Amino acid sequence: MDLNGISVILPAHQEADRIGPCLRALRDQRLVPGVSHQIVVVANGCTDATAQLARDALPELTTAGWRVVVMETAVGNKIAALNMGDATATGGMRIYLDADVVVGPDMIVALHAALSGMGARYAGAKLTVPPARSLLSRAYARFWQRLPFVATGVTGAGLFAMNAEGRARWDQFPQIISDDGFARLNFAPGERSRVEIPYSWPITEGFFRLIRVRRRQDAGTAQLADLYPDLHRNASGDRPSMRGMLRIGLTDPAGFVVYAAVTVAVRLRRPSQGWDRGR
Repeated sequence: MDLNGISVILPAHQEADRIGPCLRALRDQRLVPGVSHQIVVVANGCTDATAQLARDALPELTTAGWRVVVMETAVGNKIAALNMGDATATGGMRIYLDADVVVGPDMIVALHAALSGMGARYAGAKLTVPPARSLLSRAYARFWQRLPFVATGVTGAGLFAMNAEGRARWDQFPQIISDDGFARLNFAPGERSRVEIPYSWPITEGFFRLIRVRRRQDAGTAQLADLYPDLHRNASGDRPSMRGMLRIGLTDPAGFVVYAAVTVAVRLRRPSQGWDRGR
């Protein structure tokens, strides 16, 4: 393993409509001199053209300086895909990226700088949500992005990274709901940093899908607290206070109403067993 090398682990399930922009953003990155750069795409449970589109992007990515591996598995499971990607990765620094995320310019250089040095380190970036088609989703996203955990914190949603020493804290990802939450909680707040490079992360469209996603998010948080109580001490500041939400709500009442309605509905509707992207 090249401890200073960078491997991007990119699990992709039915992402034919989104993986192109994701890979083009990586193609256009400024790379770190003298460092190996690898992308591992794991198309899991895909019946669309996700894997083929990743292979089609290979020549341009290779010309840009990336070594690319495209893997396929019939199992549509993100955790299994993450573990397959990790087993193939050659770089000590790992960037875990959702296939519907588009990173901003100089993201790779900035993450490399944040992760360099002694000690275990974890890094995220500045999450931005592109305008949704649904007015409700747009209002929800506008309010959610202003919550301190998202506005100034290191969420890990759709993008998180760590150095080799940090990744050594666990072996394989466990079969849990929240892979990003598990990774983040393996690091104390003082070990996390945020680079102020934006990345685009789409919000779920529509009220009822927002409820399903939010319920799954809350279930993931509860599962981590139950299974990993020792890690849960690192969750300080993850949840907004009611006073803080009301303060933001005074400046965005429509966003507050939608966010609050989703929060209440999450507690009333039956859990969904499916998977939905976004927050």
